[in-house]
Parts: sequence; structure tokens; C-alpha cells
Amino acid sequence: MVLGSTGLAGSAILAEFKSLGYETIGLNRKTIDFSDEIATTEIFRGISPQVVINAAAKVGGIVANDSAPVEFLSENLIMQLNVCKAAHKVNVQKLVFLGSSCIYPSDSMQPIKEEYLMTGRLEKTNSAYSIAKIAGIELVNSYRKEFGHRWISLMPTNLYGPRDNFNLHTSHVLPALIRKFVEATTSSAESVTLWGSGIPRREFLHVKDFASAVVTATLNYDSDLHMNIGTGEDISISELALKVAEISNFKGRIEWDATKPDGTLRKVLDVSKVKALGWNPLITLDEGIASTIAWYKDANSRGEVRK
Repeated sequence: MVLGSTGLAGSAILAEFKSLGYETIGLNRKTIDFSDEIATTEIFRGISPQVVINAAAKVGGIVANDSAPVEFLSENLIMQLNVCKAAHKVNVQKLVFLGSSCIYPSDSMQPIKEEYLMTGRLEKTNSAYSIAKIAGIELVNSYRKEFGHRWISLMPTNLYGPRDNFNLHTSHVLPALIRKFVEATTSSAESVTLWGSGIPRREFLHVKDFASAVVTATLNYDSDLHMNIGTGEDISISELALKVAEISNFKGRIEWDATKPDGTLRKVLDVSKVKALGWNPLITLDEGIASTIAWYKDANSRGEVRK
């Protein structure tokens, strides 16, 4: 059972399990309100799943996180608590909690090992969301310790791909860049203005590769230590912008608004643990950007893009 099954990660994970022949069911905010403890418990009892992938969360970029910290903290805490309670009541064999690489300190050593959690201050622009995800890890481990559940937590790097959020006020950096450059190319704009300095470095993983990593971890990982999922390679935001501009066929100028926040200056994960399980990402960044742009254009023409 995949929670958040219509989102970026959830939809890809659901498709991956289906492609491998597993009996699957997807739940999302249209079918169930995970902030409702009674409703969540009832649907778990009705389905009685063996495996639950919890991809349900309130997510967003720097602007969204910085402007609504109460919502990002409280809504995620409530959903995580209700899902774990319900899963425990029906004795779910394997629950996989999906977190985020933002759980790590803003000044963490690079690449970031799982053991660096809580060794420094969090990035202030999304600290509320980070605390919620850290609490989720602790909740999963508490159920492991107290009840012996074989539940695990996975921490993905920045994901992108089909069904991403392209709303410029709430999206993450890569879908925002894709939308801006595609629209600028379509309108023959002379320039595109981007947030920050372009100096920060980030790591990006195509959501299809992430989905295969989730399957690998679900079948082969059993530890109270959360596990990083990523490529282990990073790129500066300015370099990323040039890639997206080139693939979008944008010919104008790129300008930077340095009055806007950069966030953490560098964030790249140590992914040796997941690679030791035999998993490796297969989709290059150039291939992933190109296919995501193609998907965005097609879905946008049909009015099916979140924006």
C-alpha cells in the first residue's frame, strides 16, 4: 500500500511495485485524510496491508517552507503519527517512512553520512519540516524498539520527474527551472530571473530511480539507521540552470536575484549503504531533465500539470 500515491514519489513507487507483479493499492488525500486518526485506522483495517510505503507528506520549496512553518511541522507530525498507529494496530510487516535530506545540519561535512544526523544546526528556512521528518525517523525506531517491527526510514535527495509540482511558489528548484525556461522559450523572452546566487550545490535523483531504490530497500534493508538514497553527485544551481536552458532551447540571458535566499550551500549524500545492496541509479541528469521537460510540455497542453 502506497500512501501519497498521486504525488511525485508515490506515483513512481506504486508503478514500480506494480511492474514487478506485486498486488498494490494507492491511497492519497482524495481517498483518505491521514490527519484523521479514526479514518486512517479504519482504512488500514479494511485493507490489512503487509507492506506500507509512506510517501504522504506536506512538501514544498524554500518559499513555502519559510512562510508556513506551523503547517509544515504540525501537518506532517500528525500524519506520521496516525499512519504509524494504524500500521501497528494491523501489524504491518514492513513500513517504509520517506524523509528528506534536509534532516541534516546546514554545515554538515560532505558527502553526508547517515551518522551526521543531529550533529549541528538545521537550515533555518526549512527547519520546521526537517524537525517533522526527524521525528518520523524517531517514531519508526521507537516502534522497532518497543514492538519489534521491521520498519525502516529512507532519506532521498532532491527528486524530480513526471508529476512533480511546477507551482513557482511551492515547488523545488528543478521543476521551477523547467517551467521558467519552457515558458520563456515559448514566449521568446529575452531573459529569465532566478532566485539566489546560483552558487549552492545540490544533488538530483530521477523519481523512477528512487522508486527502484525503495523496492530494493523494502526487500533487503532492516535497520534502525535511516538510509540515504541519491546519486552521490552534485551540481551547482547555476550549472543546473544552464543545462535546463540548453535542453529547453532557451537563447536569452540568465539573471540572478541575490536578494533571495540560497539555503544550504552544499548538500550531497553518501549513498554507499544503498549501493551496497546492489542498487545504482540508471538515469543521467541530462536524460532525466529532457524526459521531464517532454512530460511537462505534454501534460501542460492537457491541463494536467500541478502549477
